[in-house]
Amino acid sequence: MEVPAQDAGARIDRYLSNACGLSRSVVQGLLDDGHVLLNGQPPPKSRKLAEGDRLSIYIPPPKPSELVAQDIPLDIVYEDKHLLVVDKPKGMVVHPAAGNPDGTLVNALLYHCAGSLSGIGGELRPGIVHRIDKDTSGLLVVAKTDDAHAGLSAQFAAHSIEREYDAVVYGRFNADEGRVDAPIGRSRTDRKKMAVVEVNGKSAVTTWRKVADYQGFTYLKLQLLTGRTHQIRVHMASIGHPLAGDAVYGPKKVIKRLGGQCLHAGVLGFMHPVNGEYMQFKSPLPSYFANFLARLGNTGNQAEMED
Repeated sequence: MEVPAQDAGARIDRYLSNACGLSRSVVQGLLDDGHVLLNGQPPPKSRKLAEGDRLSIYIPPPKPSELVAQDIPLDIVYEDKHLLVVDKPKGMVVHPAAGNPDGTLVNALLYHCAGSLSGIGGELRPGIVHRIDKDTSGLLVVAKTDDAHAGLSAQFAAHSIEREYDAVVYGRFNADEGRVDAPIGRSRTDRKKMAVVEVNGKSAVTTWRKVADYQGFTYLKLQLLTGRTHQIRVHMASIGHPLAGDAVYGPKKVIKRLGGQCLHAGVLGFMHPVNGEYMQFKSPLPSYFANFLARLGNTGNQAEMED
């Protein structure tokens, strides 16, 4: 790849992290191992780039994974030899972590794809380009090859992926649409949570439009213009409209019947990383969401919803 004028002066590790959708630690490891060449020579990881510099990067095959392939049913919306799009159910964790060693989307993908998944995400996250929370339902794209992973990651880094979410939030809005532009970072008071922060926060932008009003609640469509951890949940809570069912960012009295935040990734659009074709996928509202809307429409008592 050739360094464009706008990236002249950038550190090589930062540039490659953004361009290839890799963490800086992964890029620095590749630099340390001599897998990155700058104008044909291995550079130091602090090297600053100039316009026209030529970079090549080699990503070694993934280490053998100890993850277990599990025959877990998947709702496959689309699949080809490069990628697949999955409609994840509420309650499924995307990849193994402490407390969730198996039964995850990754375990199911390893079985479905017979191990044919991109290795860029690391041995615990094969094929995973982006995530949605355990209790968020909806669409995810998964990379089956490293080329597809790099191409999709570049689109996520450029914020060119189309992502629209359905949500039910507390309260009513005076306007029909709006925008939340507020940086997000780790909460200073609770390190397990994210928060809107002015210092060391990452830029985050969410737009919303109203679909329907209910007594004490509003049904919204939201679009992510960036992709920060818990972005929609944090942004809506920050403006006084937390998501229904959200036990982390919502009120203490949680709507338990929802089993987590009422949030669904309903639209996903991107350029196919290999053939360049624009692809858009839509997921209908799952039953938990549709049933909640029906219940909201049949009651005028907010207290009845908070059981």
